[in-house]
Amino acid sequence: MSFENKNILIIGASSGIGLSLAKNLQEKGANLILASRNKPNLSGDFQYIKLDVLDMKDELKELPETLHGLVYCPGSINLKPFQSIKENDYINDFRLNTVGAAMVIQQSLKALKSAKGASIVLFSTVAANTGLSFHASIASAKGALQGFGLSLAAELASKQIRVNMVAPSLTDTPLAENLLSSDDKKEASNKRHPIGRYGKAEDISNAASFLLDNENSWITGQILGVDGGMERIRNI
Repeated sequence: MSFENKNILIIGASSGIGLSLAKNLQEKGANLILASRNKPNLSGDFQYIKLDVLDMKDELKELPETLHGLVYCPGSINLKPFQSIKENDYINDFRLNTVGAAMVIQQSLKALKSAKGASIVLFSTVAANTGLSFHASIASAKGALQGFGLSLAAELASKQIRVNMVAPSLTDTPLAENLLSSDDKKEASNKRHPIGRYGKAEDISNAASFLLDNENSWITGQILGVDGGMERIRNI
């Protein structure tokens, strides 16, 4: 798998899955454009764009004329009992996870079309397809993202732009540090996953890299569960 001479835009590459993916693609020769609120701590050459997806203006005017891939990584883990969720919780989760992705793709669409064979990767969650307590707000936002992604895949297929989603379960990233902050929590999470462990950032970034690769150009409109088996199987 090589990304030589491929321009890949990663939104939210300063930590976690986005940073892991940036390292993965850099090793494979990609020309990286990394956009986030904070500059990633990454050696080697890359273009950095300071960007807050909740307050976007015209920051993406600095993109190259051609983009071969776009990955939207920003997300939230807003877990609360249903009775405690406020209206702004739903609005903020929706803006970050779904509206932000839509606005970024709109501003990048001309460059993606120019590639005549581009790939967009979005991140959903296992909670959008599996009922999990305390996930009402984030599952709503990611469920909307999945509907958006499928609709976009249909609309852009004639432009040779693929749109796929990765739906992880709990992954060891800074975003999830409170859920994995003790040995007891880590062990409980391991037991919830049929494969016997919670995820690593590399598990998810490897899947994103696979979907970006033009060798897999017949894959579009898919939601790839990378979740240790949580959605589909049960240990009895």
